[in-house]
Amino acid sequence: MRTVDRIRVRAPVERVFESAADVERWPEMLSHYRWVRILERRLDGGLVEMAAWRPFGVVGYPTWWVSEMRVDRATPAVHYRHVRGITTGMDVVWRFVPDGDGTDVSILHQWTGPRWPLIGRAAAELVIGPVFVHGIASRTLAGIKRHVEAGGHEAPHQGRSP
Repeated sequence: MRTVDRIRVRAPVERVFESAADVERWPEMLSHYRWVRILERRLDGGLVEMAAWRPFGVVGYPTWWVSEMRVDRATPAVHYRHVRGITTGMDVVWRFVPDGDGTDVSILHQWTGPRWPLIGRAAAELVIGPVFVHGIASRTLAGIKRHVEAGGHEAPHQGRSP
């Protein structure tokens, strides 16, 4: 399973990157996030527990996962490897590319699917990827865009990422 979600944000790379890397604040910025907890903090990231709603009309379906998060300020990029939850083994990369007066942000999700005999790969490619992963990632990008374009993360945080 491979999904790519992309958005253009009218703000410098540094501001967009800081908002994306500041996962502890996502529930404040993103209404579909139920919580984000740093289970183990490291200089370049840590072990992060995340929970979000995947809306279906007026009903929200709860999702949950734990990831190893690595923040690469030099590139810049944010990498995740899901280590708990139904998406265990999923690799995620956020990339930030300057584009004129803005930033092109993309999120790549790659995964072979859950270890369910016979249906794991099909479930990932037909339901989990396009319905859940894309549904949450597209809302996350739109929320980061709204936050940053409204003036959020004017000055990068020093020493607080995750």
